[in-house]
Amino acid sequence: MKRILVVDDEPHMRLGLKDNLELDGYTVETASDGEEGLAKSLEGDYHLILLDVMMPKMSGLDVCKKLRAASVQTPVIFLTARGEEIDKVLGLEIGADDYITKPFGLRELLARVKAALRRSSGTASDEEEICQIGHLRIDFSAYRASDKKGKEVSLSHKEFEILKFLWEQRNKTVSRDDLLNKVWGYEETPSTRTVDNFIVRLRQKTEKDPNHPQIILTVHGIGYKLIAK
Repeated sequence: MKRILVVDDEPHMRLGLKDNLELDGYTVETASDGEEGLAKSLEGDYHLILLDVMMPKMSGLDVCKKLRAASVQTPVIFLTARGEEIDKVLGLEIGADDYITKPFGLRELLARVKAALRRSSGTASDEEEICQIGHLRIDFSAYRASDKKGKEVSLSHKEFEILKFLWEQRNKTVSRDDLLNKVWGYEETPSTRTVDNFIVRLRQKTEKDPNHPQIILTVHGIGYKLIAK
């Protein structure tokens, strides 16, 4: 069973992550500040560390630096409330394997965790995990998108979920109701107009000319169709 260390100074976040990761089948230990997190990371045999950036006593950035300086190569995913690009770049440069910005969805977190564990065990397959949708190169397993130059493109959790469903049903017509049920579920009650607004935003990120889409087509009176060539 994979062992994960969660290092976060917020009690509700720490407990919530622990409970949900354990429900997903992981063994989870926690630490409430950077110093405790560093000590446990150096002493324990973990498969993955979820590391908050802003913490008392020692920041997550410093914890990661010290781990890498001590030749500890356990994968690290930063949890950060700061979304500025410089923070993300710095985190990756000092040895983090991934980052996720708060607030985040549970499914996104679990997907990132699984992707990091697959990469570290050498079982990930780029061919299976990555697809090209218009201008976007998408890794659904890690909830990550980039353009043709390799620069990261920001997509919301819902945008990823919509694209993933359309990709799974590629070259087939998908109704707005199907999208509502699959992506939002029955607990939320958005309108079909909400779907249309998300499609407009996705076209801006995938299409060469969003006003004349060639990738995400409208099927009038029904819904949409993602064209995969």
